Amino acid sequence: MTEDAMTHPARDLLIATTARLAPDPRANLLVPRIADGTAPRSVLAALALEQSWVIPADRRAFEHLAHRSAATDPRAAAFFTALAEGEVLAGERLTAFSRACGVDEEREASYAPLPGCQAYPAYVSWLALGASPPDAVLALTANFSAWGGCCATIAAALRERYGFTDEACAFFDFFAQPSPDLDRLATDAVRAALDDDRLDEAAAHRHGRLLQRYEAMFWSTLNEVP
Repeated sequence: MTEDAMTHPARDLLIATTARLAPDPRANLLVPRIADGTAPRSVLAALALEQSWVIPADRRAFEHLAHRSAATDPRAAAFFTALAEGEVLAGERLTAFSRACGVDEEREASYAPLPGCQAYPAYVSWLALGASPPDAVLALTANFSAWGGCCATIAAALRERYGFTDEACAFFDFFAQPSPDLDRLATDAVRAALDDDRLDEAAAHRHGRLLQRYEAMFWSTLNEVP
C-alpha cells in the first residue's frame, strides 16, 4: 500500500470531524461587527490584550503535549512542536496589532484578563495535562478551521474598515493562511494512532466540542466589551 493510500482514512476522519464540529456561523456576533467596521477600537484593543494571554498559554500547553508524546508517539510530538513554534511566531506578530489598537506595554502589564476569554486556553492546558495526545491532535485540528476563518475575515476588515497596516494585520494573516505542513503532520499523527488503535474518536469529539464552545465564549465575551 502506498503512503498516500495509507493516509486517506486519517484525512477523511480529520475532514469529517472538522465538518461535524463546525460552529454555527450565526453564533459569532463579534466578527461580523468587525467585518463591517462597527466594532469600536476598544473591542479590538481587548482582543489584542486577551491574545497576549492566550498565545503564551497555548505555547506552553503545546510544548507539554510534545514532551508527553516524544517517547511513545513521535508523530504527535512533531505536530505539537510545530504548534508551539507557530505560537512563538504569532506572538512576535501580536505586538504590532496591539500598538495599532493603542495598547502600550504599561496597559499590557496591568491588564486583568476576562474569564470568558481565557476559558479556551485553560481547556487547552487541561488537554495538555490529561488528554490522550492523538485525541488532542484530532480535536485541535478540527477547531483550527473555524479560528482561521475568523482571522481571515478580521485581517481583511482591519485593512478595509480600520486602515491598519500590513504589519498590524500580520497576526491574523498568520493564522488565516493554510498550512500544508501542519495538515500533513496532523494527518501523520492521526494515521499512526489509527494504525495502532490508539485513537478514541468519542473522546476526541468531546474535546473538540468543548473547544468550540470555549472559542464561542471567547467571541461572545469580547462582544460585550463597550
